[in-house]
Amino acid sequence: MQITTFKEDSIYSHYLQRQVQLSLIIPNKVGHSMELLLCNDGQDFPALHLQPTIDSLLAHHHTKAFLTVGIHANDNRINEYGTAAQADYKNRGNRAGLHALFVINELIPYLEHHYAIQRSSEARVFAGFSLGGLSAFDIVWHNAQVFAKTGVFSGALWWRQKAEEDGYTDEHDRIIHKLVKAGLYKHGLKFWFQAGTNDEKDDRNNNGVIDAIDDTLDLIAALKAKGYHHNDVHYHEVAGGEHNPHTWGKAMPHFLKWAFGSE
Repeated sequence: MQITTFKEDSIYSHYLQRQVQLSLIIPNKVGHSMELLLCNDGQDFPALHLQPTIDSLLAHHHTKAFLTVGIHANDNRINEYGTAAQADYKNRGNRAGLHALFVINELIPYLEHHYAIQRSSEARVFAGFSLGGLSAFDIVWHNAQVFAKTGVFSGALWWRQKAEEDGYTDEHDRIIHKLVKAGLYKHGLKFWFQAGTNDEKDDRNNNGVIDAIDDTLDLIAALKAKGYHHNDVHYHEVAGGEHNPHTWGKAMPHFLKWAFGSE
């Protein structure tokens, strides 16, 4: 049963100096303004089977109605995604600040003007996959007045300011962990993380746990040290899960119920 409509749209970004393509999944016959889900890497919606997943959730009343907007990446993805405050040790992510400004100052006002969405931080969620997940988390963490929740699927939380051969340490050189530790507690934020046990094979500290899981659990620990509690942070580990849209698509219903579950 198709309860939503799939639509392509676009907006010109003066910050990014390019036309940004958008994929939208719009619930049909909604008599009120909707909550908003933004996703990095919107070009991957078909591979995620996102529209059928949302149709099923809405049909079974597992979630409230929400507008889903996917932001397409282009060939400059590795520079537009990352952490806005600091590029990595190879200067990747050097346009992440511009991506954040695009989302907040151009995209959200455009969506509010053209679509029936709520205009409050409590009604906005931002999610992403891999490097797009790092970007989504970074934008939400630094803009708590704009967003209430973030979803990070296999986040590139290893993003570092120093190469391993140049004396890298987990404690000092993972950029997003450092930013969270230096930041302040933001009331009302909630965080959802997913990692797969087969996300990768690397194990920097030889503790028997892959880096993707270690980096995620360490970031969760940093958030809890800031004052976030069990109800604020959810971790979803997928046994056998890999670093690909197939795994993320399987995890998606869990995230969407968490983000938009019916009251």
